[in-house]
Amino acid sequence: MSDVASETSGPDYWFYHLEGSTLEGVLPDLLEKSLSRGWRVLVKLPPDKQKQFDDHLWTFRDDSFIPHGRDDEPMADWQPVLLSSDIKVATGFDIVFLLDGAEVEISEGVSRVMVMINGRSEQDVSRERGRWKALKAINASLAYYQQNERGRWEKRA
Repeated sequence: MSDVASETSGPDYWFYHLEGSTLEGVLPDLLEKSLSRGWRVLVKLPPDKQKQFDDHLWTFRDDSFIPHGRDDEPMADWQPVLLSSDIKVATGFDIVFLLDGAEVEISEGVSRVMVMINGRSEQDVSRERGRWKALKAINASLAYYQQNERGRWEKRA
């Protein structure tokens, strides 16, 4: 896997296993928390999801939006949250979100990688189990959170 750190001093990998919520339901809150820490955010996702999430981040709440842009638009380097399906190396970001099995090489400076898992897709769960095992084999810093029946995150590992 290309996003696997080569040493243990790399970023923390947090796996978020969605059960009751959708990615569209939880991603805005996680992005807002990241921005409140002053972090620059990369959201790596498949090309067919880029426009969907771009539109969603402008309209998810009537009284707010998340400042963001896409890597195929002007001034991408200035965006606090960047949506990308093309970036190969996460340079200049503090936190990276990986959606739908997306991969990116993690560069120095990235503090955290958030791996979002669709718990309603066995393919997604299986793929991310493989990612977890590969990261564990190199002693990466790992945490696993799963939603409980109330939609709250519980740390499971």
